[in-house]
Amino acid sequence: MQKIVIFGGGSGLSQILKGLKLFPVEVTAIVSAADNGGSTGTLRKEFNIPAVGDISKVMVAMADTNRDIIKLLNYRFEGESSLTNHSIKNLILTALLDIKGDFTHAIPVMCKMFNIKGTILPISEDYADLVGITDKKQKIIGEEQITKSKAKVIEVKYDKKVKANPKVLKAISEADLIILSSGSLLTSILPNIIIPEVKKALDNAKAPIAYICNLVTQPGETDGFMVSDHLDFINQHLSKKKVAIVIANNRQIDQELAQKYYTEEQKDPVVLDKENLRKMGIEIIDDSIYTIENGILRHDSLKTAYLIFSYLMRNEK
Repeated sequence: MQKIVIFGGGSGLSQILKGLKLFPVEVTAIVSAADNGGSTGTLRKEFNIPAVGDISKVMVAMADTNRDIIKLLNYRFEGESSLTNHSIKNLILTALLDIKGDFTHAIPVMCKMFNIKGTILPISEDYADLVGITDKKQKIIGEEQITKSKAKVIEVKYDKKVKANPKVLKAISEADLIILSSGSLLTSILPNIIIPEVKKALDNAKAPIAYICNLVTQPGETDGFMVSDHLDFINQHLSKKKVAIVIANNRQIDQELAQKYYTEEQKDPVVLDKENLRKMGIEIIDDSIYTIENGILRHDSLKTAYLIFSYLMRNEK
């Protein structure tokens, strides 16, 4: 069975995993653990633990269980109480961390509880915050603060030395395909690949690196970016081995929806610039890969996963 290692964080990674779990591939999801907002941020401070939110979100995406269990895991307390805004999945993972001591021992228990297909690994067990560096050399501390900042952030780093999870390095060495998922370049992709040990592992990996390009731009982060600009940005933060494959949407986003995204969130559809990509020597896998879920633009999880699986089958040795 072909092995896929996919890096990311947040809803972008979760959306892709919903599709990948349906195909006969061995998936290892590697998740950043520096989120400091919302329920996750509160739990980090109270229990002095790495971020649980993105990892628990990925777990739900990979769970093979009934809808009622999924609904329970995603449930958030409302009203005015000490539990307000906390999700059940975050509380369960926090409790397991307290019982087991670290993600290495806590995650497998939750995976068994909810019949999770595949492997989920935090990029690191360390408690660390992201630091964003703006084009004016100012520092913004915290993932949530970087996301909300209106300043132009050109670099991210950790506030201290971070050690990569050894299991992550092993998974990279054994992979047949390495994927950088859709999501924020600054807070979902870079936190995984800026760790020196990870860069070295990627350089030594037998597998090519693919990137699932975002559907729309991110204000203050990728304004005006075409697909090739996303790749340029990522490649600047990799070492010797660069992205070789891009999976991108080639269908025009509905004009009314695109206008809504621009008006409400200052986001524009990402333009697929094939000529520039060909000049870069990038293999292009493009198709109509967006869908609309509850009025929100998402990658079509099944179709995107199918494109990934088809690539693997074409290149199977």
